[in-house]
This record gives sequence, structure tokens and C-alpha cells, in this order.
Amino acid sequence: MKGKFVIVSAPSGAGKTTIVRRLLQSGLNLEFSVSATSRPPRINETNGKDYFFISIADFKEKIRNGDLIEWQEVYKDNYYGTLKSEVERIWNNGHHLLFDLDVQGGINLKNLFPTITLSIFIMPPSLEELGNRLRLRSTESEENIGKRLEKAASEITFSGKFDKIIVNDDLETASRETIQTVNQFLQS
Repeated sequence: MKGKFVIVSAPSGAGKTTIVRRLLQSGLNLEFSVSATSRPPRINETNGKDYFFISIADFKEKIRNGDLIEWQEVYKDNYYGTLKSEVERIWNNGHHLLFDLDVQGGINLKNLFPTITLSIFIMPPSLEELGNRLRLRSTESEENIGKRLEKAASEITFSGKFDKIIVNDDLETASRETIQTVNQFLQS
């Protein structure tokens, strides 16, 4: 193995993406691993930067060809996964990989590479607060927010499968704690 894996997972709205951005800006030798997905891009998402957006048929072909180190169908016909080529690219750059993965993807990757992986679960302070954060985004219907909260309640039950749980009740504190945890792991 050429480098280590750092996984950050959380229910939608827990602050994961912001914390991942801060990790990338922290000066640690990390490079973001862009996941592949079959879902269409959202407004302001860029192919190759936020995700590699590929068709359902192409995603299934990559599964058959063994081009993914892990994958899952997160929602119906919305596949997400980690391309082997992306891992190789980042290792060839001499960096450790930083993953922003859904909870199941985080568990899958940790199980595949337990000795080189640090998995961090960003815990919302409460489901009520998580609902407030999702509503503040103003990007989804109340029905979709309800679905996300149901999924979040389920995902939280898996938090014990992660190496570290960081409660994000204050973004600055959670970001600092995450950076310190990752720095210690990379130094070990």
C-alpha cells in the first residue's frame, strides 16, 4: 500500500462536507477522492470535481469489470462507488486519500482496508437539529427532508462501527477535533 485512507461519513446535513473541506485546507497530505455516481448532477456540481457522473448502464459495467473498490445503491438507481483508478491516481501523487462517503460506503471501505483506514462519523447533535439544518438549505421538499431524517436515524445506529465519533454541535470545535484526529492517524 502506498498511502492511508481517511473516511468521513455522516447523515445528510450533519456538516460532513464542510469538515472535509477544512481537512483539505489544513495542510495535511490529503487529496480528495472523487466518487462515481449514477445520479444526475445537482446545480453547481462539476463532473470530475464533486463526482464522476456516469450513466446507470456505465456504472453497472464498471461493477462487472471490477473497476470499483467499493460501491452501493444508496437510493433506487442511484449508485455510488470508489474507482480503483482514482485511488491509484492519488497514491501516485504521493498523497493519502480523503473520502466523503455515505455511512454504508464508509463501513464497506473500512472493512476492505482495516489496517490503513481511519473512519470518522460526524454525529449531528440531534435529529431535530438535523431537520433544522436541512430546512435551512432550502434545497428539498418537506417530504424529502422526512425521508432524509428517517435515513439519518438508521445511519446513526451504525456510528459504533466507525473508529471515531465526532459530535458536530459547534462546527469550529468539530473541525478542530477532526483535523487533530486525522493528523494523529497519519503520523502513526
